[in-house]
Amino acid sequence: MMIPVRCFTCGKVIASSWEEFKERRENNEDPGEILDDLNIERYCCRRIFIAHQDLIDEIAPYH
Repeated sequence: MMIPVRCFTCGKVIASSWEEFKERRENNEDPGEILDDLNIERYCCRRIFIAHQDLIDEIAPYH
């Protein structure tokens, strides 16, 4: 599915950082360092980035 706009636990806006995290992760950077650079410090927010699977293309294959 799509990344949530806010963290489920603390309510911090996190969706604006998803694209940069995704691009940097594809370039084989360390996820912990990326999240530190993006100022995502709370573990509740970090788990969303680490555990998220981008499945929107498989669920909604039609354009």
